[in-house]
This record gives sequence, C-alpha cells and structure tokens, in this order.
Amino acid sequence: MTDLDLRLVRYFTTVASHLHYGRAAAELHIAQPSLSRQISQLEAQVGARLFDRTRQGTRLTEAGEAFLPHARALVRSAQQASAAARAAARPARITVGYTAGLIVTPVVRNLRHKHPDADVRTLHVKWNEPREALLGRRVDVAITRMPLQTDCLDVTVLYDEPKVLLVPVGHRLAGKESVTLDDIEGEPIPRFPDPEWDAYWRIDPRPGGRPAPGGPPVETIEDKLEHVAAGQAVAIIPAALHTGATRPDLTTVPLRGVEPGHVVVATRSGDRSRLVITFRASARDCMTA
Repeated sequence: MTDLDLRLVRYFTTVASHLHYGRAAAELHIAQPSLSRQISQLEAQVGARLFDRTRQGTRLTEAGEAFLPHARALVRSAQQASAAARAAARPARITVGYTAGLIVTPVVRNLRHKHPDADVRTLHVKWNEPREALLGRRVDVAITRMPLQTDCLDVTVLYDEPKVLLVPVGHRLAGKESVTLDDIEGEPIPRFPDPEWDAYWRIDPRPGGRPAPGGPPVETIEDKLEHVAAGQAVAIIPAALHTGATRPDLTTVPLRGVEPGHVVVATRSGDRSRLVITFRASARDCMTA
C-alpha cells in the first residue's frame, strides 16, 4: 500500500475546485507544468486517472469524483490537526468578556487559582457586542444577558435576574413598593436600534398584544440614563444595572408581573479548550444573582 502525499492531495482538491489547471496553479503559486506533473504523480499513487483533459476543458473522471470527498476530508483533517497542535503549544491564555453590571471577579479568581500558569484577561464589552466579540475572537467567553443570537455559540443560563423600573427620584412612582406594566402604560421608554433587544427590554408587545409606548431613540445605556434622569422617559432594566452611588438622581422600583431576565455564559460553539471548559464550570459554581 502506497502512502498518499498530503501535499499532492491538496493540489488535487484545488484543481477539482477550479477544473482549470492554469487557475489552480495560480492559486497554489506553482507553475502549470509542475502542477500537471504533481497530479500525474498522485494518480500513480492512487492507481487511477483522476482528471480528463480535453479541448473542452478539464473534468473529473469517475475515479476522481469518488476520490474528491475523501481528499477534501483529508486536507480538512490535516488543517485541524495542525491548528490543535499550535493551540496546545501556545501559552495558555483566555480573555473574559462581560457587559454592564455583571461581576466576573469570583469566576476569574477561581480560574486563576486552578490554572496559575494561565494568562487570564478581562474585557468590558458594550451591550450589543458579546456575539461579535466572541466570533471575532476578541474574547473567548462572555458573561452577558439575553437576548443574544445563539447560532454558532454555546450559551448556558447562569441565573435569573429581576427586572426593575428606573425612574428619576422625583417621579410619581418613585418610592412605591412595586409597580406593574399597567402603572406605566403611558410612559415613554427609550428605544434601542436592535429590534430584538428593543422589544425585549420595552416588553413590546405588552400582554394582550397592545404595543408598548414609544420613546426617545438611544444607542448606549448612558444615553438611556440621561433621558430618564431628565424626566423624558422611564426604563425597564436589570436589577443589577443601577446603583444609587453612581446616579443619585435615579432610583428603581420593583416591577411585578414580568418574566425575569437571564444572565448567561457564552462561548464559541465547539470550543473545547481547557480554560474555556474550566471557566464555564466555574461560572456555574460561582455566579449567582
């Protein structure tokens, strides 16, 4: 049995993709006559002709058609093996992303204790950035809130988080024991540009299908706080997001009759690095509402 030359297999898949030796040679940065010889060498190793070359062009033979999916799998497997080896050879590093009002310190401390050799970093990301930061590899894990588009991500709910009503200290509802959606039926609520996020935090539509009141457009949490402080709107927010120490002109009131929010840990789908696995487990153990 002859061992296949992986380099030749890669050449074959490139020619098969283009069905043109000239274009394939240009992509591979080799001369076309050399590529032809390499393919002939592979055909000798396989024991079958893989391409037919005619005046009409290049096409796969039946043997080539049968060989192609296996050849592509070989190339893909080799690339994955190389990537895994490179990842294992690098110094252990993980970047933990988190959004406003969420404290990741206990999880990070636990991870550093379990892996003292690891380089554990933290990065604050904006409310609408966790998914982009994960898929763009700015962070390796993210502690954030729903809603979050979960395709290409592994997402686990850590705990439920009550929703509260944020109002200026002089508002008619300030100091109430609790309020309901009926109490803010006519109150404007700031609108975010992301439709899913906007509908979720404005609770739109309201029970029974009626639309939520409109409100001033905002793009940042800070802008939302300014509108509320100015008396132009009220806002539904996570309970952990507001602290009176930073904005004494704002206060919160418990909001009854609404589903709680969800704090989650998110990672890239299929990421099985030891630090990511340990962090996910630590987050489930360390983080509570």
